[in-house]
Amino acid sequence: MKINRSPNHRAFAVIIALVAVTVLTLMAGAFAYAMKIETRLAFNTNKDEEFYWMGRGGVERACWWLAIEGNQPFSSKQQYWAGGPGEGSETNSALASESLSSFPIGEGNVALSMVELEGKININTADSQLLQQVLTAQGADPNAITVVPDCILDWIDADDNTRPAGAESEYYLGLTPSYYAKNAPIDNIEELLLIKGITTNMYRGISDQTDAAIPAQELGFGHRPGQEAVYKFALRDVFTPFSLGKINILTADDNVLQSLPGLDTAGVQAIETARSSDPPIRDVGQLLAAAGVDPQATAQMANYLDIRGSTYEVHVTATIGQLSHEYTAVVVRNGPNVQVFNFYRSN
Repeated sequence: MKINRSPNHRAFAVIIALVAVTVLTLMAGAFAYAMKIETRLAFNTNKDEEFYWMGRGGVERACWWLAIEGNQPFSSKQQYWAGGPGEGSETNSALASESLSSFPIGEGNVALSMVELEGKININTADSQLLQQVLTAQGADPNAITVVPDCILDWIDADDNTRPAGAESEYYLGLTPSYYAKNAPIDNIEELLLIKGITTNMYRGISDQTDAAIPAQELGFGHRPGQEAVYKFALRDVFTPFSLGKINILTADDNVLQSLPGLDTAGVQAIETARSSDPPIRDVGQLLAAAGVDPQATAQMANYLDIRGSTYEVHVTATIGQLSHEYTAVVVRNGPNVQVFNFYRSN
């Protein structure tokens, strides 16, 4: 006897087949995606060593640039290392036909940029007066201007004696999480975030102020209770833990110059004009005179200033295809001799 299957059974079989096909399709897609990821990871792993040596090669090229310019009696933003047009005898050097922006190494290309750290303020050698002036120029509130300099100096000095507004380990051990005061020079500028009185906003140069319609701080009225100051710049942008100590007046930016005792906005603008004039002024005394600083104050400010830098932060971008790695190095120049003190991947 012939048994006929019902239409319901056939429909159910079709549904089961469609579900199976869908599941297998999804599994195949997931497998293909996983293989793509694995292939990319394998490619990245295989290229890691090549990227490393591209980064090192970029730093060595930067050292070559700095060595060629090492016999100049000054360093300025007009020179080749800073991406400038060149000045003085260096316009006839081998660097005149070179570029920092892109050059081949191995299978990829490398781009360089350099920051002279003498263009910033060395946090480890700054005195209380200079620290107070930085905070004043930043727009910090009066309490921070009093507290933060003492706390920075207590963090750096080797003893446990607390300054009048400062803090030592006794204070930091009462925090959660607790930690000791370093009592040694700062070697990473992010350490500022551990120091009493320094907020994240001060460090990054941002403000929680939301009432933009009434810029009270800009009008000189201060800020309302509980409202943070409007910061004009970030502490991380004007301080460095690495430099020879003196500030290069030819490479320091406006924020650093305004942080120097005795210089106002008009004086800073006068220095900017004088150091980029034709011919440019390359003398500390003449630049301060152009800024209207009196001779007595000039003698005092000369303790902070120089016209030459020796410490550089080198940034290297190494690219192969669409993949890039970033590297950073700190190098020190002594005449034509340049030595690498630190090298690390920064992304």
